[in-house]
Amino acid sequence: MSRDFTRMGALGAAVVAAVAFGAAPIAAAAPAQPDGDPDFTLYAKEVTGDDAEPEPTEPPKAGDSFTFADDFFTSKDQDAERAGREGGVCNVVRTSEQGGEMMCVATMVLTGDRGGQLTGQTLLTYSLAEEEGPAFDIAITGGTGDFADARGEVRAVPDGEFQRFEFHLAD
Repeated sequence: MSRDFTRMGALGAAVVAAVAFGAAPIAAAAPAQPDGDPDFTLYAKEVTGDDAEPEPTEPPKAGDSFTFADDFFTSKDQDAERAGREGGVCNVVRTSEQGGEMMCVATMVLTGDRGGQLTGQTLLTYSLAEEEGPAFDIAITGGTGDFADARGEVRAVPDGEFQRFEFHLAD
């Protein structure tokens, strides 16, 4: 989920996020996650579909929204194990000549030794001038399966063509 924030500005927005969200967008612990360790890292890569939206010609306005989807992997290696997927939506809530803010919500489906879903959300500040956005935090607001009643946060960090999601779940 290496979001191109310059394109995002032109695109109507484009995270992140999220949440990945989803975060984040993100992963059930893969083999790299030791027995129930609440901290683990996954790598998200944006998935583009055949029905991708056309490139907008104007910056986003408050009320604009966009969707995103990511696949999660245990590492950035070409043969890394897939650890899940996420999908989400961002709504632009504030704009200026320099950028704005968007509220993003995502659901992450995690696979591996532990499985379930995590939900997350964030209020993300973006700049129309920056090609790659800064790292940001996603609040984990709940979960299912092995992640039932999950709480915590995910730190989303740009990492080349991936977004690194550092999960910190509360015990």
